[in-house]
Amino acid sequence: MSTIIRGGTIVTASDTFAADLLIEGEQVAAIGKGLQGDTVLDATGAYIIPGGIDVHTHLDMPFGGTCSSDDFFTGHRAAAFGGTTMHIDFSIQPKGATLRETIELWHARARGNSVIDYGFHVAITDLTDQVLQEMPNCIQYGVPSMKLFMAYKGVLQVDDTTLFRAMRQAAQHQLLIMVHAENGDAIDLLTKEAVAAGNLAPKYHALTRPPELEAEATARAIRLAEVAGAPLYVVHLTNSGALEAVRLARARGGAGQIFAETCANYFFFTWHDLDREGFEGAKWVCSPPFREQADQEALWQGVADNSLQVVSTDHCPFWFEGGRDGRIAGKELGRASFAQIPNGCPGIEERMMLLFTHGVRTGKITLNRWVELTSTNPAKLFGCYPRKGVIAPGADADLVIWDPTLRRKLSAATQYQNLDYTLYEGWEMVGAPRSVLSRGRLLVHDGQWHGEAGSGQFVHRRPFSL
Repeated sequence: MSTIIRGGTIVTASDTFAADLLIEGEQVAAIGKGLQGDTVLDATGAYIIPGGIDVHTHLDMPFGGTCSSDDFFTGHRAAAFGGTTMHIDFSIQPKGATLRETIELWHARARGNSVIDYGFHVAITDLTDQVLQEMPNCIQYGVPSMKLFMAYKGVLQVDDTTLFRAMRQAAQHQLLIMVHAENGDAIDLLTKEAVAAGNLAPKYHALTRPPELEAEATARAIRLAEVAGAPLYVVHLTNSGALEAVRLARARGGAGQIFAETCANYFFFTWHDLDREGFEGAKWVCSPPFREQADQEALWQGVADNSLQVVSTDHCPFWFEGGRDGRIAGKELGRASFAQIPNGCPGIEERMMLLFTHGVRTGKITLNRWVELTSTNPAKLFGCYPRKGVIAPGADADLVIWDPTLRRKLSAATQYQNLDYTLYEGWEMVGAPRSVLSRGRLLVHDGQWHGEAGSGQFVHRRPFSL
């Protein structure tokens, strides 16, 4: 069976042009005019873009006595309705587990549930000598990227010796090191002091994790990577100080080695949202926390001038009022203290629409840069380009027919994320998917779901190289 997408404008990271597109099986077969196929999808008045790739998600993840509320079906369905056709999730190493065992735990979560294609990073929390020697095997596992936490002391945090050892091993084996960059030692002290003083409201989550501690850790991780000769990817960068550290590193010759992402949420909220009435601010608790409006402006500039290469989500949803109606526990676990609020915010469904409405339509980024940030750069950095992230013959037919005039009001009542709130309640998006295809399979069309659980595939990614 073949499919023609007819009448649209193809938009890639580098080009914009009117053409029809032929899909045969799972791949793009041809681009041109007058193409013939068995079925036709009308893209008149719309853009045809490569499906979004979200390289920072946490589906079905145990954390803080509960679990993130989207699994590999609900999260994938929400992603598809938002125009994302692939994601990379974090498999987090339990103490004493091998990296292979860790990755297998996450394969079990995805098996039979997936709808879009997916990959894994592995988060190393217990770097024994055995695990250090196992790191090169991750190439065989199809997982050439690994994350280390510089925060969450006593739970996930590693020290500088561990981070540096991992970086040196990565440098020898074409592995990409990712870091959560916050100074966990200082944050731990500030948190304990706040709790002891009775400062327990959600806003203290942000006040005990000041931006300077993210900037310091970002600069420290970069310098360690430079000494180790390892490529480094800084996840969920939030503020101008951390961005300055990345800019300086790239300017002194690290443009091919130092990379960073921000997340869509950080363009729109500040730490003051954590100070909403009552316990409402818990909805905005994530790490690193939201910053100031000036930092939002810095992030927009960073994605425009390529200081930041990717916009992801860090999608890690928790119920606001969990623990009832069969739900797992949620943010309410931290009613007595901000230190117990599960860290994480949703976003896998809204990302592409937010960036189009508030980035492309306002002139902050171009159409092509939108595609580059949300699809092409993620594919290149994480070893699945040109199979993913591009529209070209031979590429997977991960495609979105994007209607730039389609309006969608965001609401907890109508979202597909498995959650009882959205951070964007009542926000109107202008520009949304009309049709979404994954490897030629129609997942979404005119607001209707056509996907099937178990149809998504694990993407075995290549070693890091540019």
